[in-house]
Parts: sequence; C-alpha cells; structure tokens
Amino acid sequence: MSFDDDRGERAGPRRTPPASSQQALEELLQAAPGLARIAANMARQGASEIANAYVEGASRVVRAASQGESTADAVQETTAELRAYLRELIGVEEGSRSKPTSGDASAEALRNRGEELLRRSADVSVDVDSHPAYMRILDALAPDEARILRFLAREGEQPSVDVRAGLPFASELVAQGCTMIAEEAGCRHADRVYAYLNNLNRLGLVWFSREALRDARRYQVLEAQSEVTDALEKGGRTARTVRRSIVLTPFGEDFCAICLPLE
Repeated sequence: MSFDDDRGERAGPRRTPPASSQQALEELLQAAPGLARIAANMARQGASEIANAYVEGASRVVRAASQGESTADAVQETTAELRAYLRELIGVEEGSRSKPTSGDASAEALRNRGEELLRRSADVSVDVDSHPAYMRILDALAPDEARILRFLAREGEQPSVDVRAGLPFASELVAQGCTMIAEEAGCRHADRVYAYLNNLNRLGLVWFSREALRDARRYQVLEAQSEVTDALEKGGRTARTVRRSIVLTPFGEDFCAICLPLE
C-alpha cells in the first residue's frame, strides 16, 4: 500500500513510522497548547480560518509520521508557522511582550482588529447567533441579578419612585430609585438591590427611565412601603414622590431571550 505525497505523485512503499499519528498530535499539542486553545476560541467566534490553520498544521505532522519522516522537525516547523500567523493576525511583532504600546502602535492594532471585524461581517460563511459580550456578561452577574433580569423579561417595566423635598424648581433629593423589584423577583438578598441594579445598568441591560408607567395604580403599593414613607417623613411638609420606571434595554431583552430560561 502507498500514499500520495503533497505533489499528488505516487510515493514509495510505506516505511515504519518512528511515532504513531496519535503521538505526533500529542507532540504538537504539548509544543503549543496555547495555540490549540486560541484556535478553538476563535473558531467559536467565527474565525474559522484560524482553526483551519491549526488543523492543517496537525495534519502535516500526522502525514510526516505516517510516511516515516521525523515528526520533531514537522512539529517545530508547524508550531513556528502558527505562532507567526497568530502574531500577524493580532498585530504583535516578533519578540514583543504583553505591555502597553505607544499611541501609534496601539491605534494600528485597533485598526487591524477593526478591519478583521469588518472582513468577518462580510463573510457569509460566518454565522454568529449571539453577541460576543454575552459570555463575559454572564460571568459578571450575581444569581439575584439573573432573577431580576428574568422578572423584567417576563413582567415588563417596573415602577420606581424618587422622594424629593422643596419647591418644584429648587427641590432636594431625599431618596432615589425606591423599588420593590427585589421582592417581586424573589431575590435572596433584597438589601443589595441597588448594587444589583447599578451593575445591570453598567452592563447596558437595564435603564432607569424618567417616564412613569401608564397605570398609576401600580405605584400605590410601592408608595406605601416603609422606605418611601420614611423618606417622605424625613423630607417634611414639602416632600413628594416623583414616579419613574425600570425597564430592560433592547440589548437586555436580547440577552435575556438568548441566555436565560424564561419559561
């Protein structure tokens, strides 16, 4: 039995390989484990050419082993080529370290990444069904914050009130963003609700709207809570509530639809 070489010609009789194909692959993985992880991550994000380059390199090592050639040379050559390819792609020069670069170099690296994004956007073979930030957002959420998001996705916008004291055009804020959303969502740590909401707002998932809900009756229970009544008492005779609302942003709606079980 014989094999075709890279030129498509008939090769001679098969020689006994010095290492198996599996051993050759293990040598490549041991030589460049970081490259394997990068290839896998980039493939998940749609950059299939990087994964293809890694697979092609592994195939070269396997082919060398099956034809009885030295796998050490093939591994060394393939690893060097993959590293050079990845450096070129992300704009890292040979021998450089991970450190802040000058303004011009940094701008050039950013432009290169922007060009790569535009190239991928025009590639019809790339089909990414979710935003690349969603994975990082999930890592940045507390369990109670996921409950709040699911509650907003199911029930829609929720009431909140500010308490102000003084004249209408010269008032002082006594309490801000009073809400029952933690209790309504079933949060385990309702006392942390303002930290939760601020984080969700920071991530672009919720918005503190200055608009009141159309149904004024939805504020009645909220305005009877001790947090609000205590603030009204503190503000004195001129204290009053200003009705607001808490809503999911369009980005938050898409995040909940993709990442959270809403049933």
